Amino acid sequence: MLRLTTLIAGLALSLNSYALSLSDLTQGDASGGLKDALAQGAKVAVQQLGKPGGFSNDPAVRIELPGNLGKAASAMKMMGMGAQVTQLEASMNKAAEAAVPQAQELLLDAVKKMTVADAKSILSGPDNAATTYLNKTSREQLRAKFLPIVKQATNQVGLAKQYNSFAGQAASFGAIDAKSANIENYVTEEALDGLFTVIAKQEASIRENPAAAATSLAKKVFGAN
Repeated sequence: MLRLTTLIAGLALSLNSYALSLSDLTQGDASGGLKDALAQGAKVAVQQLGKPGGFSNDPAVRIELPGNLGKAASAMKMMGMGAQVTQLEASMNKAAEAAVPQAQELLLDAVKKMTVADAKSILSGPDNAATTYLNKTSREQLRAKFLPIVKQATNQVGLAKQYNSFAGQAASFGAIDAKSANIENYVTEEALDGLFTVIAKQEASIRENPAAAATSLAKKVFGAN
């Protein structure tokens, strides 16, 4: 009995010696593992959203007409007058899908510029801390990249002009907010929101299940308590 108790105690001590905490990680490991995981999440998000149907087939990120325009669109569809609405919404989602591939290089650049202090703060933060960091550090540059692509895509659909005219009037009456009154700006912001939504899901998944991380260093870092 004494030998069994001694064996169990020895195993417990051995397991404790292998259990990592954030304070046990070197600065290089913490930063490197987080960067690996973020790069993985960014690539997955870009690949997922940049393919045909990436936005339109995913209810979490699908782009629809904003505010009261969306309510009006739903009514038009129910009355059999939704062909134009469907065409416009399809064009908005396709525009977002066309823009998203431009994000990967900028996101990876933001990951590379992350400091050790940033990494430590993110690792001890909430489940979306890394995504919040990327949003804060790269959104403006991403917007500049997305906007001309979205504009080119929506200009190919004659309804874009109708949207801008109608939405501009709606905004003046407070039916929608000002940023949604221009189709290019609206789709760009919705595309960015969708991108960071998917990245956040990737981040939360890796935090919950470190084994899902692509590199051994990321597994080690996110497996630390």
